[in-house]
Amino acid sequence: MKMQDLARRIRLGEDSTLELKEVHIEGNKVKGPRRAELADELAAFANSNGGLLVLGVNDKTRTVVGIPLDRLDDVEGLVREVCKDSIKPSLAPGIYRDELEVSSDPGLHEPRISKPILIVDVPRSSFVHQSPGGYFQRIGSSKSQIEPTALWRLMTLRAQTSTVAFDESPVRGTKPEDLDRSAAERFVSEEADLDVAVRKLGLIVKDADGEERLSVGGALLCTPEPQRWMPAAYIQAVLYAGDRVDEHYQIDAKDIVGPLDVQVSEAFDFVRRNMRIGAVKRLGREEVPQYSEQAVFEALANAVAHRDYSIAGSRIRLHMFADRIEFHVPGGLANTLKTDTLHLRQATRNPLIVSLLARCPARPEFGRRRLMDQRGDGVPRIRKKTQDLTGRLPEYSLVDKSELLLVLPAAVPF
Repeated sequence: MKMQDLARRIRLGEDSTLELKEVHIEGNKVKGPRRAELADELAAFANSNGGLLVLGVNDKTRTVVGIPLDRLDDVEGLVREVCKDSIKPSLAPGIYRDELEVSSDPGLHEPRISKPILIVDVPRSSFVHQSPGGYFQRIGSSKSQIEPTALWRLMTLRAQTSTVAFDESPVRGTKPEDLDRSAAERFVSEEADLDVAVRKLGLIVKDADGEERLSVGGALLCTPEPQRWMPAAYIQAVLYAGDRVDEHYQIDAKDIVGPLDVQVSEAFDFVRRNMRIGAVKRLGREEVPQYSEQAVFEALANAVAHRDYSIAGSRIRLHMFADRIEFHVPGGLANTLKTDTLHLRQATRNPLIVSLLARCPARPEFGRRRLMDQRGDGVPRIRKKTQDLTGRLPEYSLVDKSELLLVLPAAVPF
């Protein structure tokens, strides 16, 4: 959402998808909003159709009071703790920092100033969430307890809809006109009716109210700017001078946005641009790339295809170091997969995205005709290409059960 749109909504006041809270800080502690109150509001959004909680705005006067800049970390920490510890099952909303201009009296000719705020974006959940006060849902500008009969119906409905893969679920705020028809045509045969085909493919689906929306997969591959609705659906690429993360030694950095196929291509170019080429003497001079380009491509394609898009606020991180590349991919492993047997088994949490990527043409240097091969040979290729070049296997590991880390070692003589 554009900040001018948020400012307009704040002026109009709270509604079924907007909650405003002022932050109170005393000494070293965040005193308000209280944890239980915050948990109830967030769970109510998740149990309804989602919404935005804006921290740093007085809900009575709709005045932007802001949050002290040096306390943003504390307030964000409070939100994360509440989502994890006070709501069952836990929530993973998007948490964003921004600034809003504070209106001044035009007669005083004072300069306009901006104040920091925290935006918590809660999507409609596939589950029913319990908070300290019980089970809540959002009705208009306030929350209310869900009656037992309505709670049973809601749990039954969510249990049924949770069988649908997340990438096939509707994206709040989208409409059929947001679909880029030329992008959608890549997935439809020439003789097919496009309007019918995009619905059969699952690019356009109906939400719980019967309204047509873009699916997650449709938004990610058939809109020019999917980050408009899913701000964290991008790749953060950084090249560091040494062998560890250090913001003072960043050589190159880029946030790679756009549709998923564009992200794969631009991230590949980022690695290629920053990858060194060495030489070894055998029968003659032989150039050795730092990394296998085909392994890099497969790692990127797998990252965008298999990441967990339901984890709001988490992006793919591509970190290049002097001796390795790290791919940090949001989400644990799908189903019962394990890191030490990824090359032997196949599973996906995003069947729609995988099927669409399998129809996207790939660049010649990628080593395959399409961006995704549904036979499940991506990880075996990463292993083989990396081992052939470096003599070492890539390493897969899980970080806190919520992020997959792939490490590609650099080749000698680097």
